[in-house]
Amino acid sequence: MSEFSLEGKVAVITGASRGIGRAIALRLAQAGAKVVVSSRKLQNVQEVADEIAAAGGEALAFQAHVGRPADVTALVQQTVETFGRVDVAINNAATNPHFGPMLTADEGQWDKILDTNAKGVFRVCKAVAPHMEAQGSGKIINIASVVGLRPSPGMGVYGISKAAVIMLTQVLAMELGRANIQVNSIVPGLIKTRFSQMLWQTPHIAEPILGRLPLGRFGEPEDVAGLALYLASPASDYVTGALFLVDGGMNIATAMA
Repeated sequence: MSEFSLEGKVAVITGASRGIGRAIALRLAQAGAKVVVSSRKLQNVQEVADEIAAAGGEALAFQAHVGRPADVTALVQQTVETFGRVDVAINNAATNPHFGPMLTADEGQWDKILDTNAKGVFRVCKAVAPHMEAQGSGKIINIASVVGLRPSPGMGVYGISKAAVIMLTQVLAMELGRANIQVNSIVPGLIKTRFSQMLWQTPHIAEPILGRLPLGRFGEPEDVAGLALYLASPASDYVTGALFLVDGGMNIATAMA
């Protein structure tokens, strides 16, 4: 199935040390991509690169914090220096130091969430776009969240940052389309990762959600990885500015509640 092959392609993935980012990195490498995996801690992301290499793939681990412009510039420069190009950018890195009523968040929490979750995506897009324009093609995939579509208790600031990611995706899809760069967003629901474990491991939070979910289970990182492969591959060449929910039906369940 050549339309899903990533042979000869180079993908850079932020927040790739675990969870959704790791699962996407493994799936893209299986499809033939050379993968650059980044996170704030090199040791954690090196384990992912080693896992890819052990399976016969090719990967580079790179330490980068998307909240630091110099780190993002260095990440993309190293990708191009090592592999000669960048075809796919997966913006997965995110943070959420605040859970609770939105008005209890302080200025520092607002700044950290927006700087990482929204401006971090912008920084990566700005860094990869010139390379993609020069080579005549590219794929940008931004990981948003269902809480960026509808209000969710305790997740207000995080939801606002993910709503910004959704709008950023749509604006860049318009602006970069004529350069043959497709920009899309994956919108996960509650995926069982360490990042979200407070939600799915807390019974009084998890049980009501599970009770309304049409599929009756929380997602796994691998549930997101398959869609990421589609959006990174030639199969999605005529898809841009789109939002793809991977939420077990959470968004429609919320609408019916």
